[in-house]
Parts: sequence; structure tokens; C-alpha cells
Amino acid sequence: MSSEALYEPPLMAHLLIEGLNRYNDEPCLFLGDKVASYREVRENTSQMVQALKSKGLSVGSRIAVISANRPEVLSNIAAMQLTGAIGTPLHPLGSLDDHAYVLEAAEIEALIFDSSLFSEVAAALKERVPGIKHFLGFGPNEVGDDYMALAAGFDPQPLVAPDISLDDIASVNFTGGTTGKPKGVMSPNRVSAYMTQVQMTEWEFPEEVRMLMATPLSHAAAAFFIPVLQKGGAFYVMQGFDLDDFFNMVRDHKITCTMLVPVMLYFLLDHPRATDGSMDSMETIFYGASPMSPARLQEGIEKWGQIFYQFFGQSECPMVIANMRKKEHDLSKPERLASCGRPTPWIHLALLDSDNNPVPDGEPGEICVRGPLVMGGYKDMPEQTAEAFAGGWLHTGDVGRLDNEGFLYIVDRTKDMIVTGGFNVFPREVEDVMATHKSVAQVVVIGVPDEQWGEAVKAVVVLKPGSDPSEALASEMQSLVKEAKGSVQSPKSIDFVDAIPLTAVGKPDKKAVRAQYWEGSERGVG
Repeated sequence: MSSEALYEPPLMAHLLIEGLNRYNDEPCLFLGDKVASYREVRENTSQMVQALKSKGLSVGSRIAVISANRPEVLSNIAAMQLTGAIGTPLHPLGSLDDHAYVLEAAEIEALIFDSSLFSEVAAALKERVPGIKHFLGFGPNEVGDDYMALAAGFDPQPLVAPDISLDDIASVNFTGGTTGKPKGVMSPNRVSAYMTQVQMTEWEFPEEVRMLMATPLSHAAAAFFIPVLQKGGAFYVMQGFDLDDFFNMVRDHKITCTMLVPVMLYFLLDHPRATDGSMDSMETIFYGASPMSPARLQEGIEKWGQIFYQFFGQSECPMVIANMRKKEHDLSKPERLASCGRPTPWIHLALLDSDNNPVPDGEPGEICVRGPLVMGGYKDMPEQTAEAFAGGWLHTGDVGRLDNEGFLYIVDRTKDMIVTGGFNVFPREVEDVMATHKSVAQVVVIGVPDEQWGEAVKAVVVLKPGSDPSEALASEMQSLVKEAKGSVQSPKSIDFVDAIPLTAVGKPDKKAVRAQYWEGSERGVG
């Protein structure tokens, strides 16, 4: 045993084992009409660990996963942790080109896939990415091995943690690629272990945890896996995000908490069943991943109460940079609903100017962080890594300001800022004003080419059901912004659309929206 081992804290693998061993016949996972107990998830995990090892996969092996929500995904997350593998999730809605790029960039040697839905994708990737040695399907398939049949051939054994350290890479997650190629964020074991400690310290989980997962398990579940296990809770998993199914599951299983991205909340709030009593058991709605409109948040609090808990982070420093507690969602202080809460005391945070100096109190600056939560760097991208770590801080790319009570407000992404006639316009501020209009369901504000001003402010709006687009309505919205923010910020044009494109993780895809307007222009905006 090395002297370093004397001081190593428990990592995710240790916390998983402890959590899965803590209970036996209590329900752990509800999916469709199947219920798996803690014992069953534990035993399935052991069999899957042995199946992976039988293929020569071990500490440091690089494994990608593509699957819809199904019970095996959760056991496989645990199995990969206990093998010591480096995991890379592929988003179920991603394109074949995106998948091939990620598999090559991450040097993946094994692909685990949902054979009922992704066999064709796996077959196509087998042709395109010759470096993948193993294909393991959840069930029979013609592309590779039947992972489940392989696992079933082993007897369950006690779970054992792999020989890994704090700085060994645990996952490589690829960011959305809003500028250029997606970057592979390398997260060492210390990141997930530290994030989980902050969650367990700060996040407001209900006393009885019945957690509804409506987002892809391969991405979001890992972040909630340990807290739910440690609290003896159960996961209730949706196979897809259907609004009626969501309300039915909350009502029928007396769900106490869930995690949603803002666009999902907008759909739920606009549904006739939002106020029919189906949500009465809900105690905590964790939300994050993209900014939520303060006007829609107010509507949510009015309909469902002070049950909202916001988290803020990014792949490079996940989920716990700042958080806003339930009671801080205070309708008597409506301006605070635009905040993402107070920075967590468990990491260092500073607002810096372009020379890496702290900005004056109350002024906007780039949110920069330090601490165990920070990534190890971008895979095979030394220049981008050096840029992200300039001055000994992780530069998040988000511009923020702190108010006199210590609440953090994300002004905008540094790359989303619009420069019109020499003035800086932050789209987030315009979006928040427009969202207060009673007809607006969703809004994205972008800069579009303009011969006179360089860029002009444009709003792209999805209307609420029952509202009809018209010039008069557009003019009303322009006046609303002009009154609140001034004429520079007021959109020069408004387009009404049926839907705003989303990224794979459910954020409004500003890059896709912009592309429609910058096509053919000499200067594009990333």
C-alpha cells in the first residue's frame, strides 16, 4: 500500500458499493412494470462486472454507451465504475457523424448499446470506427455479443472496488460543440467524488426519496445515483418524456423529487394537467443545464409552490458551482428569480476581467473557479486546455455578477454577446424581459448580420397555445424590451416559430438558430 493511499477519500466506486450493500429487498428501480430491489441491482451489477472483465476490459478501458432508458443502464453505470473503466455516453438523439467523431476522439475500445433500438447504429459504427474491439448489446443482436446473456453466465459475487486513484480519469464527456468540434472533457475520479459530497451536504432531497428520471439515464442518472442510494431511495424511470405519462407517474407513485431542464418545465406548465392535483406529492424539482426564464419560474412557484431547487455547473466543473435553495425562490423578491443562487462555499469562485483580475463589486466578470471539482483538461487539445486554465483558474465562459446579498446572476455566455453599433447586448437579459409577455412560451435572442450595425438583435419566439402571431404582437414585445432595457436591446425583428431546436441535452441550440440567419454571410458567429 502506497503512502498516498493512506489519505485517499472514498471514490464513486466505494460509495456505490456501500449504497448498494446497505439495503436488500427495498425497491431500488422502477421501470415500466418491472421493479428491481437493491439486491437485484447489486447482483446484476456483479454479473455485468464479470462479463466486462471476461472481455479483457479493466481499469482504464475506454467504453462508450448508447441506450434508451432501461434497467440495465443503471446496473451498467455501476459495473463500469467497479471495473475502473473510462466511460463516454453517446446521446440517443445524436447523429452518426457525431457518434463516430466521439468514438474516435475518445479512443473507445468497447461500445455498449441498446440492441432493441440501436443495433443499426452499432452496425454502422462498426463499419466506420474499426478501432472498436467489442460490441456488447443489452439483449440478442447480430452486431456483437449479448451482454445480458454473457452476464447471466456468472454467479453474483460481493462487489469489490477497483484499484484506482483520485487523479485517474473516470469519464470523457463531449461538450455540445457550440464553437468548432466538441471537446472531450476528462473528469478524474476526484470530480465525481467531490461533486457527490457537495450534493449530499447542500442539496435539498426529500426525507423519502422517490425520484422520477425523465432525462437520459446515461447522462443525468450518474449524478443522482449515489445520493439516492445513500438515502435508501428509489429511481422511477421514464422511457421517454411524455407529458401525460409524467403526470401519471408523479400521481400514481407519489413521486417526491425529479430533475428537469427548463424546456421540459415549460411544456409541463403549459399542460392542462399542471394544476389538476397530479403534482401534489412533489417536494423538490431540481432544475439546471440552461437558464430558466424568471417569468416561467414564477408561474411554476405559483402553481406548485416553493419546490424548485436550482443547480449551476458545466461539464468542466459539474453541477455544484452554485445553487439556489427552495426557500430562496422568493416571490416577494422577483428579481432574484433571475439568479442561479449563491456560489457553493466548497470551491473557490471569482469574477475576473480579460486580464484575469477581479472585477469591482457589482460589475460583471467571467465566472472562474478552482478546486477539486475542476476537470483534468480537454482530451488531446493542449491549446484549448491552456486557454481554459489561463491564470490558474478554470474559465467557464459564463459572464456573471454578484448582488449585495451574494447571489450570482449569469449575465450570459461570453460567446453569445451581441455587438450592435458598438454596444454590447447580452441576449439573456432581453430573453428574460420578453418571457414576461403573457403570450411567450419560449424565446431565444441572437445577433444576425446587419450592414449598418454589424449585428442586429433578433428574437425567435414560440407562442403559448391560443396566441396568434401578428405584427401588432411583435411590436408589443419590442416596446416591452425598449421600456425595460432601452432601444439598443430591443429586437429589431421578431420571428414566430413552432419550435426552437434543442441540443442533445435539451438546451436551446443557439448555434442552430444562428446558422439559419448567418448562412451565406462572410462572417459567421460560433
